[in-house]
Amino acid sequence: MNPSSKAPVTGVGKSNNPVLSSAAHTQKSNNPRLGKGCKVCLSNNVRTKAVPLTREDISALTIQRAWMSHLNKTTFRLLKRTVCAAEHCVTHEILKKVSPLEADLVKDPSMKCKVKFRFSGETFLPFIVFKIFLHTEGHGYKYFSGKNMLKLSSEAAVDAYKIMGRKKFHDQIMEDERLFQKFKITDELDIVTQKDYIQYSKLLDETPASLGGRNNCWRTLDLKNIPTTMIMYDIVHYAESGIISNRLQKEMKYLSQRPRTEEMRQDQLRIVSEVRHSSDPPICQRLHRPYQQQSQIKHLGRRSKQAQMKVEKMKKAYKMAKEINASVETEPQEQQVQRNNR
Repeated sequence: MNPSSKAPVTGVGKSNNPVLSSAAHTQKSNNPRLGKGCKVCLSNNVRTKAVPLTREDISALTIQRAWMSHLNKTTFRLLKRTVCAAEHCVTHEILKKVSPLEADLVKDPSMKCKVKFRFSGETFLPFIVFKIFLHTEGHGYKYFSGKNMLKLSSEAAVDAYKIMGRKKFHDQIMEDERLFQKFKITDELDIVTQKDYIQYSKLLDETPASLGGRNNCWRTLDLKNIPTTMIMYDIVHYAESGIISNRLQKEMKYLSQRPRTEEMRQDQLRIVSEVRHSSDPPICQRLHRPYQQQSQIKHLGRRSKQAQMKVEKMKKAYKMAKEINASVETEPQEQQVQRNNR
């Protein structure tokens, strides 16, 4: 085989890209020692030049960012009103949809429970979560757990082993060991400082009851758990889909304002939590795209009246030029036909 027919080793595959070809040619000319069979390493920084944005494009992008920022701030203020109204006005109604048994327990005045609503999530839009807290007014409470009461050296642990079976008991022991290796503070004996107590209490809340925990973690509040007769349902639906209802559109300007007085704040919470029976259709119009699609918005250029008129003039001029060219091309053909007929 002729050695001259072999492909040269360049470090990259053969490409028809003129930018890569010119870069390789420049690098080869700058180093006269490079020849056939010599390896040429191209950096990954060789890319096509980006088209510079015009002043109109930059202005349009600035307006788009400002408008989307305004919509995000308005949405967050509406969600903040929803969280405050859910915590102070309609806690029982919401909890009754999530868990009727827990709602009856919270309603019992002897329990002295408090439901807190917060925002959670790593990206915008945040989602609403809630958690039930038990206030004992400083007296403390005792949480009964089989994990703490059934010590391994007691006869109760032997009876539990017989009832649970070998496999289930072994899985329980292995899960306890895994939690200890991960968090290091999984028992009351491991608590030394106040920070350790907070970590231990948090672990108890997040651990299922079958593993000795309280199973009382932060739970997500879905749209189906909010009463549809309240404006807070329209607010959450608007934040998720961008579709605004008639009743929310009427109150949106007032609800998006910052409360200057306590009376104004209470009035905003009353409007958000008020039960309304309206015969109007719930869907009115889409004010903006959902937040998940905002990253896909592309700048499409200006669409002002002046730009539209300019486009129409260009279309007319193009059509006139096309007609003139067509008429010039058809005239010699007609003259040739007339001569042939003679």
